[in-house]
Amino acid sequence: MEQFEAIDIEQAYQRWQRGNVLVDIRDLQSFGAAHVPGATHLTNETLSDFVRGADLEQPVLVMCYHGISSRNAAQYLISLGFDAVYSVDGGFEAWRQRFPQEVAAG
Repeated sequence: MEQFEAIDIEQAYQRWQRGNVLVDIRDLQSFGAAHVPGATHLTNETLSDFVRGADLEQPVLVMCYHGISSRNAAQYLISLGFDAVYSVDGGFEAWRQRFPQEVAAG
């Protein structure tokens, strides 16, 4: 994969259930208030550690607020050598509305 792929919230949920890595690029306060269980909070400060410890062949789902910023982040991860990266259309807000039972607080 030379470019990320945008996927809808249903596809993202299915991939997440199969164990794909989910990274959340929202700000610390938003992530702290609510996030998908098991999501990695990816920031400029945590990026190098994440990449260093990652299996580049493991698919990665990238989530932001509404699915816009995640596109740039997904393409950046591809440029770092990740094989399969997916931008979640609709982002966390769509996830929260569709799968409220799969949102962790704090």
